[in-house]
Amino acid sequence: MALDEPKESDTVYEIDGFKYIVDQEFMEKVQPIKVDFTEMGFKLDCETDFGAGAGCGGCGTASTC
Repeated sequence: MALDEPKESDTVYEIDGFKYIVDQEFMEKVQPIKVDFTEMGFKLDCETDFGAGAGCGGCGTASTC
């Protein structure tokens, strides 16, 4: 998860006043994506299993280490 400007390959979702920019190809692979805000910051969850060699969970981010 990072601050970014939309590109041609992105889809922009506006939910509860927040804009989420997601690469369309990535979204097709991992949908649905769930974004939560916790005491530790943002947490991303998705239905994709990145396997044991992928390190941390949370759609391949370090959010659940």
